[in-house]
Amino acid sequence: MAHDVERLLTAAGFCKYFPGSTALDQVDFTLMRGEVHALLGENGAGKSTLIKCMTGAYRRDAGSLVLDGAAIDPHDTLAAQKLGIGTVYQEVNLLPNLSVAENLFLGRQPRWFGMVSGRLMNNMARDLLSQYGVDIDVSRQLDRFSVAIQQVIAIARAVDLSGKVLILDEPTASLDTHEVEMLFGIVRRLKQRGLGIIFITHFLEQVYEICDRITVLRNGRLVGTRDADGLPRQTLIAMMLGRELAQTESTAKQTETERGPVRYRFTNFGKRGKIKPFDMEVHVGEVVGIAGLLGSGRTETAEVLFGVERADSGEAKIDGNTITLSSPRAAIKSGFGFCPEDRKTDGIIGDLSIRENIIMALQARRGWARPLARSEQNAIADRYIKALDIRTTDREKPIRLLSGGNQQKAILARWLATNPSFLILDEPTRGIDVGAHAEIIRLIEDLCRQGMSLVVISSELEELVAYSSRVIVLRDREHIGELTGSEITAGNIVETIATTQKTREDA
Repeated sequence: MAHDVERLLTAAGFCKYFPGSTALDQVDFTLMRGEVHALLGENGAGKSTLIKCMTGAYRRDAGSLVLDGAAIDPHDTLAAQKLGIGTVYQEVNLLPNLSVAENLFLGRQPRWFGMVSGRLMNNMARDLLSQYGVDIDVSRQLDRFSVAIQQVIAIARAVDLSGKVLILDEPTASLDTHEVEMLFGIVRRLKQRGLGIIFITHFLEQVYEICDRITVLRNGRLVGTRDADGLPRQTLIAMMLGRELAQTESTAKQTETERGPVRYRFTNFGKRGKIKPFDMEVHVGEVVGIAGLLGSGRTETAEVLFGVERADSGEAKIDGNTITLSSPRAAIKSGFGFCPEDRKTDGIIGDLSIRENIIMALQARRGWARPLARSEQNAIADRYIKALDIRTTDREKPIRLLSGGNQQKAILARWLATNPSFLILDEPTRGIDVGAHAEIIRLIEDLCRQGMSLVVISSELEELVAYSSRVIVLRDREHIGELTGSEITAGNIVETIATTQKTREDA
């Protein structure tokens, strides 16, 4: 009975359906009073959907929600706030052109004789922020302050509005170490006041530092809820990845003598706030795998290599000659290609034809003042439609009408048409059917044999084991280890991800 008294928020049997997919399937979640509870899972696990259903942003299709012993059913986020559930997102949802005080009391400004009182509002804002150890000029515009201070202001507003449950969605993604410590100090104070705090993050170090319990979702289902202090990191990672990881060795490893010479060398390469400086070498005809949990810095590594994010440290060389990767255009001129993870947002242009999508990168490299002849476009499109077995009746069909696997192959065709010597693939097999999956794996192996250098990012560890000659492991936006030869097993990748900072320093 005492355990029931401590329960603050209980979601039972939550289901949410979208056309053609199940986002939540009978998910249970319980938040205790005065605890910090981590909600973890890879992309598509259902974290955001669960939060949106609990806060009224989505209408759940089944299940019950109980807050403080009473059944609730918020129809929107404002109703959830009034009931006591507040949410703070990574991108602070405040108005940067208003003052700190105006943001804190937006929509509920104190009045004096029917008029908004700026003096009273400023005094109330100072008193409110003093509870968080923050002493700032509350009359200044919000955008004059750091992201960390803006996060604190957003938290103060959410708690003042709601006061029972606080949901923090990736609150530390843009903060440095000192700012994270400041934020965690505030979280601990709120915990002592009896708030229940749901903490969504991809930083495992932070999970174990601040959280009492951990719930893992995968593919819209509950994997389990465990006490943080009794859950080994390796077990947590296996829960998130969703498979028993066998010690299967690669059948496609290259030995030192089989590799070609080093062609690409990145030294102390990185960008502040995105990925810590790293060293990387890539040989001719080599596949370098990139492994790590979601949010570990995998995509950030790819974006810095391709110039989407310009590195602010280090240097890049090809065959010993320094190059500048200041933009994707510069990277393409150096023979680089990049297939992004989110093909629908960052890859395809849905209303353009398959032909137009395939020739896009080649045309960009030539410059729009030198358009490819239509006959040349047709020939290129037909060649890669045939070579990659892109299933379509017509090259002029809008690419959005293709299946996910065929869209992925069309994006690969786009970059192969530029004849790259260095190709970066970010989750090349995500969300495609088994047949297309196998075809893309074979294509990676064929490109390697033809002498192309590849960097492949994948959350499918067995894939990385199968075709990588080396695997670089990331955690918390840092390259923390490299596996070669017989070391490359799924189990060793997980163990490297799980290795604590102290263990690495001792080693």
